[in-house]
Amino acid sequence: MKKMLFVTLAVVAIGLGYAFVTKSDEALVSKASKTIAEGDINWMTWDEAIKANEKNPKKIFIDFYTDWCSWCKKMDKSTFADPAVAEYINKNFYAVKFNAEQKEDVIFQGTTFSWKSGGARGGVHMLAYELLGGRLGYPSYVYLQPNYERILISPGYKDVPMLQKELKFVAEDHFAKTTWEQFSNAN
Repeated sequence: MKKMLFVTLAVVAIGLGYAFVTKSDEALVSKASKTIAEGDINWMTWDEAIKANEKNPKKIFIDFYTDWCSWCKKMDKSTFADPAVAEYINKNFYAVKFNAEQKEDVIFQGTTFSWKSGGARGGVHMLAYELLGGRLGYPSYVYLQPNYERILISPGYKDVPMLQKELKFVAEDHFAKTTWEQFSNAN
């Protein structure tokens, strides 16, 4: 009974705290909650990346994952945890972490993308389906130009050297002069 009372009071206190937060305070709270540790990737939602890109155009790196994907979790604990990878991504891209099975709608360029049921695992978010070209394997990464033109779809787990090579291929515009295969073999 004491636990229930404590939880109820805590929820009410938090609710009251948010009720008196002004719009400018909300921005400060949002920025404070987004503070990232040095060496971490500044993961954004799709909407946050789109808004940031409108103000300061930059390429976009999207990590499509699912909650059940063990290789996705391995990427988070190893490759994405590498400080050099994080620094390079933060410098050259807006990084988006996108659950390919999320149920929340995303409105982009006047189109509403929703979750659709079906498939072996139960369903897929249609923005993930669209950006991955219908190739649903996880983890998968999509690189976009600042104008949202797709540069590259990259499926599968990547160790640090492989992801660094791929990031360089996109960030330094090598994709405009050569194929991934040629670049990968030469570097």
